[in-house]
Amino acid sequence: MLHQYEITTRRLTIRPFRKEDYTDWFYQHKNRLPSQHKYDEGNLDMCACTEEWFDSWIKRHEQLAAEDSEYLFGVFRQEDNAHLGDIDISTLLRGDFQWGRVGYMLHNQHWNQGYGKEAVQAVMHIAMGPLQFHRIEAHINTDNLVSIKLAESVGMKFECIRKSFIYEHGNWTDQLIYFIHSS
Repeated sequence: MLHQYEITTRRLTIRPFRKEDYTDWFYQHKNRLPSQHKYDEGNLDMCACTEEWFDSWIKRHEQLAAEDSEYLFGVFRQEDNAHLGDIDISTLLRGDFQWGRVGYMLHNQHWNQGYGKEAVQAVMHIAMGPLQFHRIEAHINTDNLVSIKLAESVGMKFECIRKSFIYEHGNWTDQLIYFIHSS
């Protein structure tokens, strides 16, 4: 069933993770550049991320998808199948709302090449197609200019600031709410 959530663009394939993705997934995480700004994790300690850990991580995300709770997609470059990043869609509310949230992360060694915009646009087709969401939001820290620019570039519109909305790093933080909806 998860195969219906695969989409290709001119340069990318966006799909759920598979066991055989482990080697490049690990390589791309391990070879991140130092942090470029406060919302970039930069170099990561990957010592706990064994192949067995990765397999259980995939199973956990398959279960979340089966429960219609969260859908995780890997972003892969078609020419070499390099793992460029992740996009997730979380269900906020179904029923009369069909409301979800999008999150995105691109490894910093692949920034400034248009991959983020291309991938997020493609995932919106999955979110509003087979996943049947009507409204997708991005919740963005007020000073995360890179994420704001990406949300706007894919047609998301600023709606509001939700005060003290997410608990991060020991504090309740304000979030900008960007949204897009199906017609």
